[in-house]
Amino acid sequence: MNRRRFLAASAYSMAAAALPLETVQEAAARTRTISGGAVAGHADVAAVRDMVKLFMDMDERHGGQHGRSAFVQYLVTDIAGLCRGRFASDEVRAEVLSVASADAHLAGWKAYDSGQQGLAQRYYIQSLALARAAGILGQEGFVMRTMSQQGMKLHRAEHCLALAETGWDRAKGRVDAQVEALFAVTHAHALAETGQRQRARADVDRAHAALAAGVRAGDEVPFWALVWVPPAATVHSRTAKVFETLGDRKNAARQYATAAASQPGTTYARIIALDLVAQAEHQAKQGSIEQACTTWGRAIDTMAGVKSARTLKAVRTLRSDLRPYRARGVQVAAELDERGRDFLAHHP
Repeated sequence: MNRRRFLAASAYSMAAAALPLETVQEAAARTRTISGGAVAGHADVAAVRDMVKLFMDMDERHGGQHGRSAFVQYLVTDIAGLCRGRFASDEVRAEVLSVASADAHLAGWKAYDSGQQGLAQRYYIQSLALARAAGILGQEGFVMRTMSQQGMKLHRAEHCLALAETGWDRAKGRVDAQVEALFAVTHAHALAETGQRQRARADVDRAHAALAAGVRAGDEVPFWALVWVPPAATVHSRTAKVFETLGDRKNAARQYATAAASQPGTTYARIIALDLVAQAEHQAKQGSIEQACTTWGRAIDTMAGVKSARTLKAVRTLRSDLRPYRARGVQVAAELDERGRDFLAHHP
């Protein structure tokens, strides 16, 4: 963390993507408790969770670049110090390492949202080592799930299916149904990316069934699984990506719309905007340009105040997609393009 200039310039590494399947146990083994300092208890863990929840909410509302330096400083000082301290019990030690893993995971997410994929990957690997050392059921697999998703987003799918499968295997039968749904839908996406269409659709059905069962049962989603949006929105958004990969634009647009409607806009502005952008892209590709422009307009409204490399990229892509319609004199496209240009001018 203290070598941020070097790390920020690091490229995404396929060799590092394979690490969770081979050698992260060594990193976990280096996690040691040293004597000295105050004894950490449950109250200390609760305080860290409250602080991280604050940064999580800020991240979703304002984007990964907002408050990022402050959060990294919190990791370097408070969290690192807590991990080096003494613990009231083995249970507290596990909780401390678990929340530290969630912190490193969020730092990775912030780097990801800022467009620094190599740095994000390094944070995820550290998060994985901490989760493994904590021994909290399901958390290690959850980080592998994130790493699988990063690889798919970067179109580097070489290890994505293995990561998704291994992560899910570490969680099956050990987590509640809503969390199981998160694993199932990521596995479905990895299957779709590798051309296994029938199995991908089956896992989508499995994810939605698990989600419904968990909601009915009132499952309590663990802290480390709430780094992003609520499970229902995540399942719908990831399902949309499965259909997108399979070339089913109609169902992809429908799932993106459901995902955007599944979460409160005041808290999850960034992801709602990105889901709306994706929905609009599929509407446009189906020939519904006026409907797409309306959806794109809602996305731009939602992005106000968000500092994210992904939202900026989405608006640039939006303007590129509008170019042929502007050339044909479509008025709604010209008006939306003007809004996109103004947005980019005010969000350098």
